[in-house]
Amino acid sequence: MEHRLVGPGPYRATKLWNETVELFRTRMPLRKHRCRFKSYDRCFTAAEAVDWLHELLRCSQNFGPEVTRKQTVQLLKKFLKNHVIEDIKGKWGQEDFEDNRHLYRFPPSSPLKPYPKKPAYQKDVIKFPEWNDPPQSTSQENIPVRPVVVNSEMWYKRHSIAIGEVPACRLVYRRQLTEANVEEIWKSMTLSYLQKVLGLDSLEEVLDIKLVNSKFIIHNVYSVSKQGVVILDDKSKELPHWVLSAMKCLANWPNCSDLKQPMYLGFEKDVFKTIADYYGHLKEPLLTFHLFDAFVSVLGLLQKEKMAIEAFQICCLLLPPENRRKLQLLMRMMARICLNKEMPSLCDGFGTRTLMVQTFSRCILCSKDEVDLDELLAVRLVTFLMDNYQEILKVPLALQTSIEERVAHLRRVQIKYPGADMDITLSAPSFCRQISPEEFEYQRAYGSQEPLAALLEEVITDAKLSSKEKKKKLKQFQKSYPEVYQERFPTPESEALLFPEKPKPKPQLLMWALKNPFQPFQRTRSFRM
Repeated sequence: MEHRLVGPGPYRATKLWNETVELFRTRMPLRKHRCRFKSYDRCFTAAEAVDWLHELLRCSQNFGPEVTRKQTVQLLKKFLKNHVIEDIKGKWGQEDFEDNRHLYRFPPSSPLKPYPKKPAYQKDVIKFPEWNDPPQSTSQENIPVRPVVVNSEMWYKRHSIAIGEVPACRLVYRRQLTEANVEEIWKSMTLSYLQKVLGLDSLEEVLDIKLVNSKFIIHNVYSVSKQGVVILDDKSKELPHWVLSAMKCLANWPNCSDLKQPMYLGFEKDVFKTIADYYGHLKEPLLTFHLFDAFVSVLGLLQKEKMAIEAFQICCLLLPPENRRKLQLLMRMMARICLNKEMPSLCDGFGTRTLMVQTFSRCILCSKDEVDLDELLAVRLVTFLMDNYQEILKVPLALQTSIEERVAHLRRVQIKYPGADMDITLSAPSFCRQISPEEFEYQRAYGSQEPLAALLEEVITDAKLSSKEKKKKLKQFQKSYPEVYQERFPTPESEALLFPEKPKPKPQLLMWALKNPFQPFQRTRSFRM
């Protein structure tokens, strides 16, 4: 019996349902049975079905050994209701399935669950302010300037930093980010992070993005206590005082006497029943109905524990703050009860850990759709939550830091130099046309050189520049664009023609040297006596 591992992705619960149905139909042993003096071929008893399917689910990587026999019976009830199986007389739908010797068989064809089709989500994009966006009250100095013609002087200003001259500059501020801008950043980056962790092309089929509230994400990140538990602004959404007191009593057992509560035999069982009744009557599971597919999709990552924890962290940020707080307090109580060796047995016939999982799994995760494996998937998820709740219910620091840096970047100022590209008003975008590879290569090689060559000619023919200034600019141009410069001046001789050497005047002879030009050498008198 092999159950293929279903990874994260859309409709994971549906895929698991269909695969379980197919495995059950193709692998379940069938044989002849007698009932009331009559023989029936190719059928099975209810107990045989429970035995075989229970073993299949326990050995599956998608469900695990925590699956109980009672949960297997619940799944077979769903199979009977949806005509995956029928009784030996062909009845199904309203019949109740029990773990007994009653005979069942497979119908000629068992309906598989169809994949739901969700309408495409049209996202309302909130435009973020750009550097050059004018404020709402536009004044004369904020009106965009006309395009700047790049001449030799402008080119010199652009490259003046390279030669040690810094031109005047001014600071340009963005428009103030609105609250809606910040909330959209938190929502979009959080969902993008979740999509990346799950390895999906889109989240549209995993959750309804329109129902994701960015205010919930921000509140769950910042409005927390020192212990990391969410603090609610609306105190009416808090847990009732009597429920909170009961949870504290069991979480801190055997120190509950400090709370001045009466003690009697079976007191702890009554306290536990009080908590279980409250959570069992919630109108919606703590992980909410609309996030069911998202959490089920994360269950496909349990083989990669680190990635699964990271994905659960992000999904739990999407919860309403009151749900996240209730989940944090419940998981902390469940974990402490399981670790407390002094805790008396809360239920005969069940271990403490199994009791915690079976009691609270459905109030944590369940689906609106009855044709689902929500009980089995909830057990799998709650078991993983109990083992890793401290990490999962923490705020993902990497995500928080990334978003805060993004918001800070959008609020920074920018240094703007006169004549820089930022001062040029760009023309409206136009439609593109496809070109051939040969034309692309030609444009890449020569398209950018033509304006540079024109700029070089402008520097050469500028009569206002002195020779010294012209040589300085040409030297800078040669250093920045050697290919364009080499094409204009292929040889040193062509470059020398631009600055012809002036004839040097002959030096004048000194007047004293021309008085006696041919006077013979006169021998000096000897000093010898």
